[in-house]
Amino acid sequence: MNSILKYTFAIVLSAVLCVSAKAQKIGYVDSGSLLEMMPKVKEAESNLETLGKQLQAKGQKMMTDYQTKYQDLQRRVQAGDIAPKDQDAQVAMLKDDEDKIQQFQQEMQTQLSEKREALLAPILDEIKTAIQTVAKDNGYTYIFDGSPGVGVLLYADEATNITPLVKAKLGLQ
Repeated sequence: MNSILKYTFAIVLSAVLCVSAKAQKIGYVDSGSLLEMMPKVKEAESNLETLGKQLQAKGQKMMTDYQTKYQDLQRRVQAGDIAPKDQDAQVAMLKDDEDKIQQFQQEMQTQLSEKREALLAPILDEIKTAIQTVAKDNGYTYIFDGSPGVGVLLYADEATNITPLVKAKLGLQ
């Protein structure tokens, strides 16, 4: 009798677990492809490229000025037109210029990174909102990111891909 009770309990528990598992609707989305398709992303990338070119031009001018000063100092040293004391002062000034160039390169990377983050944040928020709306409207319990190299998804039935629904919500076709 005890084994029949255990068997019945196991069947009831399995049925409860199956019902609760079926009550959850799971989907996935390829956020990488959504991001690539957003016109605002292309605009942001264009703005970043423009800023990058401006910063590179400034950095290149700094390098050209440094090289000109360095070559001029070399020429003056070889010609004997500069006193050792003045030569030391010129070398110190060149070292300062070199430090400024290195500092500018670091600041340039930081500035580009901050600008990228500032431009993409509202776009990412828009995608997140669209995903949440689609999930709520369609009764999904979980949505995973199935982007290549990003997702934690090992297997997905293509029927659970909500990317087309999110595209529609964002007005992308």
